[in-house]
Amino acid sequence: MAKLALTTQESIFPSFCALPKYRTPRAASLIAAARLLHLRLTCHEDRAMPPLPAANTSISVDEYLDGELRSEIRHEYIDGQVYAMGGASRSHGLIVNALAFALTPAARQKHCQLFTSDMKLRLNIADKVVFYYPDLLLSCAPDDRQPYFCSRPCLIVEVLSDSTERIDRREKLLAYQTLPSLQEYVLVAQSARRVEIYRRANDWKAEYFDSGEIRLDCLESSVSVDAIYADVESFEVPAPDSI
Repeated sequence: MAKLALTTQESIFPSFCALPKYRTPRAASLIAAARLLHLRLTCHEDRAMPPLPAANTSISVDEYLDGELRSEIRHEYIDGQVYAMGGASRSHGLIVNALAFALTPAARQKHCQLFTSDMKLRLNIADKVVFYYPDLLLSCAPDDRQPYFCSRPCLIVEVLSDSTERIDRREKLLAYQTLPSLQEYVLVAQSARRVEIYRRANDWKAEYFDSGEIRLDCLESSVSVDAIYADVESFEVPAPDSI
């Protein structure tokens, strides 16, 4: 995912306050599938910050969806809390575009729908509602056609960034496993040619690739590591505290 950034926000989302230069507050982890969601807020010095009072911060799903239609900034939603999302790096954008380009022919052949970055994913975990914006999402379910979100993807891809790698590896890995439709979750590095794939058929155990073809069961097709990194001219060095 692109790096998150807390910003001064329009009155659409009253849960925001201005915290310049602070590292993004956001949900830290889902303890396990179908268990209670625990939220964590962190600043750039990694000191825990308490959540704002619920009366001032919690918004409904309908308020969130309506706000997203009118906001110039995308937000993820976790049980009434909203979190602003910042811009992506050049490499991030090139990797996502290359993946979409490589997967589109197979997606069309199977009558699936492929989305990059701007389509929300809805999850229901322990009676709590969560909306994420995956970097790439593929839905092949003919009844998964809500206009502003998907809920039954078979493939999700996140491109790792300094600020969200731990979230993608922990929180989202656990959260996405609660989707009965999901067959594969893919993590793509920006700092090296390194792709990880977690498959339901392999009990969500990690498989690692730095070359060759990667089989995607969801599409009954493959994508090469070369194709994923075809447009990346150099690799970004991660920040020392990003792992």
